[in-house]
Order: sequence, then C-alpha cells, then structure tokens
Amino acid sequence: MHKLISLSAYVKKRNGLPLGASGSMRNMLQRSLGAGGFHLFWHYWNPIWGYYLSRHVMKPLSQVFPKGLATVVTFSVSGGLHDIAVMLVTWQLIFFFTPWFTLMGIMVIVSKRFKLSFASYHWVVRACFNMVFVGGSLLLVRWGQHIALS
Repeated sequence: MHKLISLSAYVKKRNGLPLGASGSMRNMLQRSLGAGGFHLFWHYWNPIWGYYLSRHVMKPLSQVFPKGLATVVTFSVSGGLHDIAVMLVTWQLIFFFTPWFTLMGIMVIVSKRFKLSFASYHWVVRACFNMVFVGGSLLLVRWGQHIALS
C-alpha cells in the first residue's frame, strides 16, 4: 500500500523546490520540457494539479482498472475539468480539452510501452520532442474536430 504524501512533499519531490518558492515555475518548465520521455513530462508538469489528479482519480481508478486504462481515464477527467472551467467562463459548450487530453494520455501509454526515450539528447532537443508531442496532439485534435464539423 502506498503511503499518502502531503501536497507540499509532492511538489518538492516533483519541482525540486518547496510549494510557493521563488523559481518554482522555472523549475517546473525546465524539468517537464527537459524530461527524457513524454510520460516523464507529466511527472513534472503542474505538480499541484497532478497531486490532486493522482490522489483522487488515478489512485482509485488503478485499484479497479489496469494502470494504462486508469492513466487514460485520468487524462480524460483532467480534460473534462478543463472543458467545464472554460464553459463556466465563456458560457459556451466546449468539448476540446477532453479529446486532446485523452489523446495525450494514450500517447503517454504508447510511448512508455515502447520505451520511447530521448534522455540521451541535449535539453533543447528533449524540449522539442516534448513540445512536438503536446503540439502535435493539439493539432491532431483540432484537425479532427474541423473534419467532424465540416
């Protein structure tokens, strides 16, 4: 059984700095963009959001479903919450983040399954690879939604 970790300890573990410390954003960007694999990108990206998703979505789901499915569903839930937030601000029906985040969740599982690693490359190259994954999935979902609406 996993020991529960506090938000402060989780953020420090992922970010290298205490919660709210000066330089936190810089560390998060450096660590996430420079991650040696797309699945590792998410270990560092937005540790506060990741803490709550891990604790309240991923952990309960992984007790019922295989880890890969729990991961994809966790990404979908995150996307759904982003869609709801945008809907509350714009008062318009939005269904964009859910498919985008679901696709990224699938990409995380596939890249991890095939051990896709760019850890041996320079930080700039790793950052480019990670941004290609994020940006490419964004463009793919936008293209798919454009085709669906045509």
